[in-house]
Amino acid sequence: MLNPQLETFVTVAESGSFNQAAKSLYVTPSAVIKQVNALETHLELRLFDRSKRGLALTKAGESLLADTRYMAGYAKDSLERARRASLADTGELVRIGTSPMTPAGFLVDLWPAIHRLQPGLKFELVPFENTPQNAREILGNLGRSIDVVAGVYDSAFLASRHCEALSLGDVPLRCAVSVHHPLAGKRRLRLADLTGYDLMIIRRGWNRSVDALRDDLEAHHHGIIIVDFDFYSIDVFNQCEQRDAAILTIDYWHGVHPLFKALPVDWDYTISFGLLHGPRPSEATRAMLDAVAQVAMPNAAR
Repeated sequence: MLNPQLETFVTVAESGSFNQAAKSLYVTPSAVIKQVNALETHLELRLFDRSKRGLALTKAGESLLADTRYMAGYAKDSLERARRASLADTGELVRIGTSPMTPAGFLVDLWPAIHRLQPGLKFELVPFENTPQNAREILGNLGRSIDVVAGVYDSAFLASRHCEALSLGDVPLRCAVSVHHPLAGKRRLRLADLTGYDLMIIRRGWNRSVDALRDDLEAHHHGIIIVDFDFYSIDVFNQCEQRDAAILTIDYWHGVHPLFKALPVDWDYTISFGLLHGPRPSEATRAMLDAVAQVAMPNAAR
């Protein structure tokens, strides 16, 4: 996509001589010299100092080389984005958003089975920073730059974000603790084990299942110290580790922080988990969701 004279200039600069550049480009040295001279004339710049010892870039040449390399990389990325857009236009590409709190690893594991059902589908993992602003923007516009995001939800959450979900079932709520925490050696926690410890729980109103657990703890387990936080992120797990607390989590978030382990607890509280998508998914997204429903949970209902 670059001007051929710029491509020749880069080759000469990197090889250090017209002769070596000519070999790399499969042309004659005189053709290389002619292109470089034409470029210098067009730009009204001297790009090389020529001497019996060889070629050396001038300051202008060094500057142009750095910028040309940048332009070449940008052009390559631009072409790749255009190809991905073309795939999206043909209805073949599904873009899956991924962050520490919206894991896509299980979809990667399922992809061979999905591909057998939908061999024409292609998918792209789109990483994003998990911030409150990004989460609202992405979930409110699923289908624009990201088609699907995996995560927990309830009906109020879906309504507020104007999205829908393919249910993959209800998953148990766990407690995660640092590997250095006094409770880390246990295989399963009793509620009495948490007495005297801080338990970090996301703010009331975020999810009904979490609120129900909070109500139970506040009513019947006063020795557990509930600490509120506003949004799940790596920073929250760091804060949890620093204050030697436990935090409410699910198994899908096992890779969020390398120093944390999730432990089952003697309660029956679960939370809905699934694939969040826009209200009018593309043909490719719909095909992928149908395949996931067959592969991961045949009786799943949207």
